[in-house]
Amino acid sequence: MLRKVYKIIFSFFLVFLYQNITYSKTFDEKNVQNYFSALVSFEENKNIESLHYFNSSKELKESHPEYIKKYVFSLILGEKVNKAISEIKTMKDKKFVDFFEAHLLLALDSIKKNDYKKSLYHINNLKNYEEDGTFKFIISNFLEEYVHLFKDKKIKSDLDSQFGKLSLINRTFQRCYLGHSGTENFFENLINYEEKSNSRYLFFYANYLLTQKNYLKVKDIFKDVDPISSTLLISQAKKWIDEKNYYDFKSIFSCKNSNDIIGEFLFIISNLYSMEYEIENSNFYFNLSNFLNPKFKFNFVLLVDNYFQNEEFTKAKEILKNFNKKNEIYYWYRVKKTSQIIREKNDQDQSFEYIKAKFDAIEKPSLKIIYEMGNIVKSFEKYDLSIEYYTKILSKLEPTSIIYADVLYRRGGSYERIGNEQKADEDLLKSLEINPDEPHVLNYLAYSWLERNYKIDFAIDMLKKAYAQRKNDPYIIDSIGWAYYLIGDYVEAEKLIRKAVKIMPTDPIVNDHYGDILWKLDRKLQANYFWKNVLTFEDVKEKMKEDINYKLLKGPKNS
Repeated sequence: MLRKVYKIIFSFFLVFLYQNITYSKTFDEKNVQNYFSALVSFEENKNIESLHYFNSSKELKESHPEYIKKYVFSLILGEKVNKAISEIKTMKDKKFVDFFEAHLLLALDSIKKNDYKKSLYHINNLKNYEEDGTFKFIISNFLEEYVHLFKDKKIKSDLDSQFGKLSLINRTFQRCYLGHSGTENFFENLINYEEKSNSRYLFFYANYLLTQKNYLKVKDIFKDVDPISSTLLISQAKKWIDEKNYYDFKSIFSCKNSNDIIGEFLFIISNLYSMEYEIENSNFYFNLSNFLNPKFKFNFVLLVDNYFQNEEFTKAKEILKNFNKKNEIYYWYRVKKTSQIIREKNDQDQSFEYIKAKFDAIEKPSLKIIYEMGNIVKSFEKYDLSIEYYTKILSKLEPTSIIYADVLYRRGGSYERIGNEQKADEDLLKSLEINPDEPHVLNYLAYSWLERNYKIDFAIDMLKKAYAQRKNDPYIIDSIGWAYYLIGDYVEAEKLIRKAVKIMPTDPIVNDHYGDILWKLDRKLQANYFWKNVLTFEDVKEKMKEDINYKLLKGPKNS
């Protein structure tokens, strides 16, 4: 069917080209066919094929304005940045390369060659596109500030500060580049802008301090970093610091290097696009970032995650090869992602066997790796094994810490799944002693009590406490709605579960609960509708299917 659609579109495409006088001078059906194939491959994220077809239709380069723009994008996505720059420079008709990305590439090329006068010329052209979107405005203005810094060795007095954290990052790196005495204060402000232990810029702060040989301060700023919940980059940095491996910090980034700074700025842009689910643009800016600073291999995590979003698992697997055993944290990330790829291909047993073998081969896994392995085996419903891993972690943690409470919560959940209610309650209650207001623990314990018809009033109080903190969490909404169902307040239960269904329309438990409530409200046709819905969902347990079929015949038990 898709091929027929493409043939129809191609026919219109040919008519368009035939009618255009500009194209008739260089028109060749084979060229047009290859160009069309390039566009189709490009839209389908088949970049190797796309580049092949673009290269086979290059005679259209000087006659079709859209050709060069699509070709440049394809080259960048194919990590051929120098080739893209060359194609732009050799265009005869410069009007064809009068677009934002072309001017950006020429500006970056000039920055990389330390030709700041020429880069300012190209950045001035970028400013013609500032009204096309916020990102283009940010890119043109921040690049201009950086180039003035590199060229004049001083900070502009009128720095843009309207973009919050992004502006603070800009000002911090500029001071770091010049070696200003106030650089340390700017880094302190930057890492305190968000949760300190999870700030990416804790790494760059440590990197700066190491250039000042301030090793005691480096150890001090990392002493409170959570070894389990911190990000990949911060976990790896902490491991380097614990091992006094300071060289690796300097080997991947220097704030004295203009290319490294611009590379980090472009990485931020790539991240922002990824957060907006604009994956093609994210990959485009990631490759530009890598062009400026190819040393920062850890940034490839973003590219892997982008490929996962697009279900391009072969590409993701290739990128994962950048992470080797030398850097344990990132190697473990590679193992996890490879296991996920195997699982995505519906081979759950092989996925588990793969990650279990890789984990067992690690001689002294860090707490973070053991913790994550506990979560992973739990997702495979290997609850006894997850309890074993969680218990090992608990023996090495401070018993009053928040992370201790979190591991208790997770182990308690595993006990509950294997039917050990006493152990489950002990862990969950102990977790709440340490962190009394944690909404997910309150919800889990309360819901488990509801299912057992145990301490219903106390469970409802816990759920009200959780709901007050997370009024849009569908799981908590479902739990408190179900609590009202159990005490016979079907009207209040219906209001809440209806809200949960709107947020999670394909969740089998929520739909099942809503059906039960509707039945009690004598809205039996609607109840049947929601129960039948459950049977159409994926990953519905056989026991639930049996219960639903019973309800469709006779209604809920004890109704």
